[in-house]
Amino acid sequence: MEAFLAACIVAGTPLVLATVGELITEKSGSLNLGVEGMMLMGAVMGFSAAYNTGSPLLAVLCAALAGGGGALIFALVTVTLRANQTVTGLTLTIFGTGFASFVGQPMIGFSVPKSVSVFFAKMSLPVLGDIPVLGPIFFRQDVFVYFAYAVVVLSCVYLYKTRLGLNMRAVGENAAAADASGIPVTLYKYAHIVAGGALCGLGGAYLALIRVPIWQSDVVTGRGWIAVALVIFAAWNPLKALVGAIFFGGLSILGLRLQAMGFSLSQYLVDMVPYVATVVIVVISSHRKKKENQPPADLGNNYFREER
Repeated sequence: MEAFLAACIVAGTPLVLATVGELITEKSGSLNLGVEGMMLMGAVMGFSAAYNTGSPLLAVLCAALAGGGGALIFALVTVTLRANQTVTGLTLTIFGTGFASFVGQPMIGFSVPKSVSVFFAKMSLPVLGDIPVLGPIFFRQDVFVYFAYAVVVLSCVYLYKTRLGLNMRAVGENAAAADASGIPVTLYKYAHIVAGGALCGLGGAYLALIRVPIWQSDVVTGRGWIAVALVIFAAWNPLKALVGAIFFGGLSILGLRLQAMGFSLSQYLVDMVPYVATVVIVVISSHRKKKENQPPADLGNNYFREER
């Protein structure tokens, strides 16, 4: 059981990073549905950098820059040019898919260099790794998992305990009122859209460098869409996003676990389970009426100062 729960953490890590990235973007009032595309861009650029340089740090940096670059395109089109956010996000997904296919075509079947694999090997944290039950599950993982933990904690502190986080939430709730109070709305939107995109890119890099360390063009396989749904499920709260990501990570490997135990299941049925669960949870979440479970009031609305 401990091994299965530890595997759920690994499977949920890319979802944690992508979900928190989208959550930060939406908290600033922007609805970016291009998560899948940004994850693919991060995956292919991270893998390419790893394969060509053998440097894990450069691979991570390139993945973050690729995801952030995709998000920057979204910000330019929606914040500056005030285009429709839904259409732009969907277009970004299509662009990211094509970009990953084009860049990754020559690398199909290539493996991550040993220097990168060794760097991202699992390691036990001192003291914490020796805790009964919890230690093997949470604290005997790779450095990327620990980074995801840190992202969740720092996001909570930033959102709810800092002035910058308060200003960002104000922009998401009412951009006109935030602007009137002296908050630079455009700067906040750009900064958080790009930061969210960088986290999505890192989520894609985790899949390409650690989860499936052999390049394949469909490495993300819809996880970006699950991340978008998880933001709603988590009610725009990073801690709930962590729990939801681990749960969905478990669903994605449940079929393999059952097959290993001797159960005969259709692979197509197994692959379908996380997406069916996503639809069910989104439907249930949409009926929550508590104020703290509602999306930012200005989510998806373009702001133009002269229209105040």
